[in-house]
Amino acid sequence: MSQLKAFNFQQWLQENQSKLRPPVNNAMIWEDADMMCTVVGGPNHRLDYHVDPVEEFFYQFKGNAYLNIMGEDGPYKLELKEGDVFLLPPYVPHSPQRPEADSLCLVIEPKRPAGKKDAFRWYCLNCNHLLHEVQVELVSIVNDLPPLFAAFAQDEQLRTCDACGQLHPGK
Repeated sequence: MSQLKAFNFQQWLQENQSKLRPPVNNAMIWEDADMMCTVVGGPNHRLDYHVDPVEEFFYQFKGNAYLNIMGEDGPYKLELKEGDVFLLPPYVPHSPQRPEADSLCLVIEPKRPAGKKDAFRWYCLNCNHLLHEVQVELVSIVNDLPPLFAAFAQDEQLRTCDACGQLHPGK
C-alpha cells in the first residue's frame, strides 16, 4: 500500500465547480470507496421523493437548503441552514430542494448492500396520493436517474392521480 495522504477540499471544490451546477448538480469525491461521498450544489427543484435503503448524512456547508419529507400526515419541510448537519434514517421519503445557486452540501452514505434498492416516488401535488414508484439498484446518481425521471415526465397516465384526477407536472 502506498502512503496515505489528504487533499485540499477547497481546491477540489474549485476544480469540480462545473459539476456542481445544473443540469448535474453533484460530484462524487471518491469513485472507488465503500462510502458514497457526494457534494451537491444548487439550484434545483425536485418533485420526486427518494427512498433510500441506508442512512444519509447531510452537512449543509454553504448556503441554505431544505428537504421535503413525506410524513404520515403529508409533506413537511426540514430546513438545512448553512452549518447544519442532519442524519436521515433509512426508508424516509425525502426530496432535496436547493433554491440557492451557490449552496453546497456534503452527503455521505454507505454503498447499498447487495439486493437493496432505492425507490423514487411521485405524489399528487393536490392530495398527496402516491402516483408512481420505481425501484432501482442505484449505481450512479448521474447516469441512473435521468431515464427514470424522463419516463415519468413523458407518461401522462402515470402522472394522473387515481384519487383526485389532478395531473402532476412531471418535472
